[in-house]
Amino acid sequence: MSCIDVQCVSKLYGSIKAVDNITLSVKPGKVFGFLGPNGAGKSTTIKLLTTLMPPSNGSLSILGIDAIANPLQVRHKIGVVLQQPSYEPTLSVEKSLDKYGMMWNVSKNERKKRMERLLVDFDLNEIRKKRNEDLSIGQRRRVQVAREFMHDMELLFLDEPTVGLDPTARRNLLDYLKKRVKTGLTIFYTTHILSEAEYLCDEIAIIDKGKIITIDSPDALKNKFGKEKTIKIHLLKKHPDVSSMLSTISDCEINFKNGTNIIIHSEQSELVLLQILKILNDNGIEIEDLSAMPTNLEEIFLKMVRENSSDN
Repeated sequence: MSCIDVQCVSKLYGSIKAVDNITLSVKPGKVFGFLGPNGAGKSTTIKLLTTLMPPSNGSLSILGIDAIANPLQVRHKIGVVLQQPSYEPTLSVEKSLDKYGMMWNVSKNERKKRMERLLVDFDLNEIRKKRNEDLSIGQRRRVQVAREFMHDMELLFLDEPTVGLDPTARRNLLDYLKKRVKTGLTIFYTTHILSEAEYLCDEIAIIDKGKIITIDSPDALKNKFGKEKTIKIHLLKKHPDVSSMLSTISDCEINFKNGTNIIIHSEQSELVLLQILKILNDNGIEIEDLSAMPTNLEEIFLKMVRENSSDN
């Protein structure tokens, strides 16, 4: 049975389709990444899946429950961390965690055990007595995510959870989530940081303009584009005529800000590279360095969004 089952769901605001006829399925015990540019429909989708708003049409099952007919049943089984900051300004970190456990009817002894564990896991021990209003943005975000683990849940929705976190705190959070998934937790995860998705997610959906344009594993996405490589060439000096010289090379980007950087995405990288090197050599243009590497997940994402925009 799927943990999340979405069939032909849309959300309309007047004539605007924020979510346009999406269908997806999430297996239990997995991390499902949900990627897209700003305004693509990510946050609206999370609000639909967490029963914060009803869809305009379609069917929606969460943990085997009809989420449209029984939203309260769903809410008792899930955790949600939305993009918007949420904290009690005058409460200390530890009291904030304790209050959240109390709201979920967790016993006093169990609350104490969970709180102490989470203060360590989220590196909050040294600031446990500080009030939330005195914390940095990143510290508040860590508290916001940590308190969700004060209660039992089968499914956790995380909407851009690493916003404001430094690289160390971000990696610690991702590792913690990986550990919890191994215990059976399912996570629906939105992010703008492609390296996070590649590191954490078992499957990824890319949404743009309210429509899902692909669903696959990170490895499968890269394999689909495996023939394509990214060629990067850095020239020793600026050459204003380079653009016209390379006008016959398709998908070629030239950046003149810091020296001259040339970037080409091609499925025939070896052939294209030879053509470029010949053109540069014939014109006496010196190269400082060059590289050709497989296209990464971020470049795949950007390319798919560009292609989807051009198709519409």
